[in-house]
Amino acid sequence: MKKTILFLQAAVLGLLAACSQPSGEEQLRNEVQYVNPFIGTGFHGHTFPGATRPFALVQVSPDTHIMGWDASSGYHYDDSQIYAFSHTHLSGTGIGDLGDVAILPFSGGDSIRPVATFKKETEKATPGYYAVRLDNFGINVELTSTDRVGFHKYTYDNPKDRRVLLDLGHVLQPNWGHKLVGNEYLFVNDSTVEGTVRTQGWAHFHAVSYRITFSEPIETLYQYIDGNLRKDSLFLRLNTPGDLKFHYKFAENNKPLYVKVAISPVDTDGAERNMLAELPGWDFDATRVESAHIWNKALNDIQIESSDPKVMVNFYTALYHTMIAPYAYQDVDGRYLGMDKKVHRAEPGYVNYSVFSLWDTFRALHPLMTIIQPERAADWGKVLVQGYKEGGILPKWPLASSYTGCMVGYPAVSVLADLVTKELAEGDLNVWAEAGARSSVYRDDLAEKFKGTRELDLITRHPYYKEKYGFVPADSVPESVSWGLEMAYYDWCISQIAAKAGNTELAKEYAAKAEYYKRYLDPETKMMRGVMGDGSFRTPFNPRYSSHMKSDYTEGNAFQWSFFAPHDMDNFIITIGGKKELETRLDTLFTTSSQVDGEEASGDITGLIGQYAHGNEPSHHMAYLYNWTDAPWKGQERLDQIMQNFYTNEPDGIIGNEDCGQMSAWYVMSALGFYQVAPGIPVYTLGRPMIDKALIHVKGGIFEILVKNNSAANKYIKEVKLNGKVLDTPFINHTDVIKGGKLEFIMTDQPVK
Repeated sequence: MKKTILFLQAAVLGLLAACSQPSGEEQLRNEVQYVNPFIGTGFHGHTFPGATRPFALVQVSPDTHIMGWDASSGYHYDDSQIYAFSHTHLSGTGIGDLGDVAILPFSGGDSIRPVATFKKETEKATPGYYAVRLDNFGINVELTSTDRVGFHKYTYDNPKDRRVLLDLGHVLQPNWGHKLVGNEYLFVNDSTVEGTVRTQGWAHFHAVSYRITFSEPIETLYQYIDGNLRKDSLFLRLNTPGDLKFHYKFAENNKPLYVKVAISPVDTDGAERNMLAELPGWDFDATRVESAHIWNKALNDIQIESSDPKVMVNFYTALYHTMIAPYAYQDVDGRYLGMDKKVHRAEPGYVNYSVFSLWDTFRALHPLMTIIQPERAADWGKVLVQGYKEGGILPKWPLASSYTGCMVGYPAVSVLADLVTKELAEGDLNVWAEAGARSSVYRDDLAEKFKGTRELDLITRHPYYKEKYGFVPADSVPESVSWGLEMAYYDWCISQIAAKAGNTELAKEYAAKAEYYKRYLDPETKMMRGVMGDGSFRTPFNPRYSSHMKSDYTEGNAFQWSFFAPHDMDNFIITIGGKKELETRLDTLFTTSSQVDGEEASGDITGLIGQYAHGNEPSHHMAYLYNWTDAPWKGQERLDQIMQNFYTNEPDGIIGNEDCGQMSAWYVMSALGFYQVAPGIPVYTLGRPMIDKALIHVKGGIFEILVKNNSAANKYIKEVKLNGKVLDTPFINHTDVIKGGKLEFIMTDQPVK
């Protein structure tokens, strides 16, 4: 891995040196050199190393893993074979999908579906570029991309046997129900093919149209339908539910073969226009250099310094991972497929996005973007509300114009409330409040509409019970506590939106519901506990018990869910017995045994310190809760432990599912020294910074962070100054950051009690 990183640094330095700066543009620092896309591809990080651009539709990457949990992104670092290079992927999710339009160059053999082998030392990856040698075929593969076009370069050892597989039956996680349902294909001419692939999986309704152009004419074509070789005219059109595979053979030539693959969420005309607009020529190196420059410009949103090279790599790799999703799900002409499954044309200035892992990303990724990319953060809010207008309910985990219904509650309202309270909301706030309210209740109309599809997962009974009883009965539905706690927070978010819209009646109604979290707080065990239909707490009670999707808690246990009342911390603290009690409970959380009970315990419970589980999102705010006690130094100690041990420069360097940037966004903000515990309250609380200096480009100019006496030993905060004034409390406002200024940390090696 060290050799790989050194190679990448040298390669990127060369690329950026060759990339001239536009006239008048500020000189960018070379931050790309620190990004290692292989971080997170091992363990259960579920990232991929392939080529993409910031928030881009095309993410062309090798698929080395097709079955099981670690096939979620199509790639796992431990693998040594490649099935294909496909053009759409999910970064760090716990469920797999996509893997559309799969291509593999090969030589020799006559297998219908050839498989490549490779050695790790030949893999190279840097933002916007991926390369590998296919050993058994003797082919060097290089990949780069634009926003909507994948660009391949194949250099064959044997110029007489240059072939390419187009696998239109390729899907990820077919053992989890992902399947092909339709294939349309047209041989346009001797160097171009196009078509549309339809699949059902996590996204019940998913279609990708493509246009593929080769740099040379196809000499010979072999066509396989459901595994059977068929001999027909080259100029053919197919429309079948079956598996299509094509072998294209090219004439003898010592030059590299280039392939351009444009995709569209609408139709093949859209794919063609995308290619003409973004990649009309064949200059692979220029495209690669352009990608490096685009990434470097994005990464320069935050310029840091650190005496520790590991921190530089961790930070910029994490920042890179925060810019993979959501991605623009729209053609260059503005057309996109909406949540109503109809084709829309975006109004000027509107960009449609997909892949919002909201239950994860509301916690840190969206708050981060309100600081460094506020316009994009505002765009995402508009997309979520537009999803409500098109589909009748706010998206929860929208994927390819499909509702997946994945995870807890209705977290889109957290993103919307944060935009509202940070003055970033654009549009009619009465519609925003309506969207939140209509998404917070059980909907018979949508249950009927979604019947027979996986979109029905969006409509659960948890909101029904919340509205009827004020709590979710543990003997009626699973995961009752997690849903009850998060719905209380989400209802508070709706109250904030309604208040800003001037709807005081709705704001008051939802502010009352925001207190429902108290119903789960057991005064005896001092934990959040399942409540039965008769009002009693569930017995027996084991706070270490977990049963994935079957217990009272989502992907966790009572320890990991007993600290969630971010919108009402002051009253939560009073309810549990005061600041000292909170400190004691946090101490217990971090120091108790890490044993998790239950034969079907959730595999998402990773990164344990006591029962704190950093590998999953419900724990992400907990170390910062020490700032609500008289012992903030204990939080600084835990933050140092988490960042030092659970974020490394290795493939297994992310301790749990990356979840579309949330794990990385947590690190970015924490390494800078602050974090937002409650999106919707525009306040950040301070922690132990890992960087020595940072310049954050914000709306008002530069927000500078300076960390004095920083070292591995000096992990405690002695004093903090904001614009020269010593802070009395470990909190700063969002406005303090975005107007620009200077935050100074003075560090020490002793706890400040």
